[in-house]
Amino acid sequence: MKKLTLRFLSIAFASFALIGFQSCSDDAKPGEGEALTQAELKTILTTDDIAGAADTTLAGLFAGNTAKTSTAKDGECYSAEYTETGFVATFNNCVLNGTDNVNGTVTVTYEVGGETTAFTATYQDFYVGNIKINGTRTFEISASSDQTSITFSVVSNMSVEMEDGSVISENGTKTFGITFGDSLESAIFTLSGSWTVEADGNTYAVETLEDLQGNASCQYMTTGTMVVSKNGLAVTVDFGNGECDNMVTIIYPNGATEELTL
Repeated sequence: MKKLTLRFLSIAFASFALIGFQSCSDDAKPGEGEALTQAELKTILTTDDIAGAADTTLAGLFAGNTAKTSTAKDGECYSAEYTETGFVATFNNCVLNGTDNVNGTVTVTYEVGGETTAFTATYQDFYVGNIKINGTRTFEISASSDQTSITFSVVSNMSVEMEDGSVISENGTKTFGITFGDSLESAIFTLSGSWTVEADGNTYAVETLEDLQGNASCQYMTTGTMVVSKNGLAVTVDFGNGECDNMVTIIYPNGATEELTL
């Protein structure tokens, strides 16, 4: 099971990026005295894009470490020191998995046992391009007994400093599921969770009501609902009835609805 879970790890990181949300193309139309703009929706989703790029740098390092004793490895742009309980990796202007240049240090501690693999990544002044990440992300990965699905949960307590000096923080849990079919195109992805984003003096709480679901043959989530609350304003986002399209329905507190293009 350990080898199976490690092999699935790279797929899990890739899926984490694949099923991330896309920002809306038009501003919302809230009721009187209410406001939730396209820019704010984009802010809510920014940490996933940035953290996902950082997370992918860990996949090869984690999955490739099967040694039982301390080892050191040097890539063209990074060095990694492994122990029995984790590793410390330092990156120097790396371009990995199509990311922006990666710089900084990440410390990973992990535990592999039974059906579950768990590890915590601590980012210390970790840069993706000109954006700085600090904080922790704890990952737990488990595979079903018949090896047809995996679950990938992430608990975040992190801050992201943008190039202009503004700071976005995120706390909470997201759970990703992957169910494998007869082919890669038939794989099904799900996302659920509850997390909070703070930015520009505002607090945004996101909670999935029905698991968001998509598949490998469509670049958009196709079903599921989530609620985005901004300082007391709650807006429901409905991802559809299963059709592969780029539309979502926004439901406002006053009952008004609007279709937006992703």
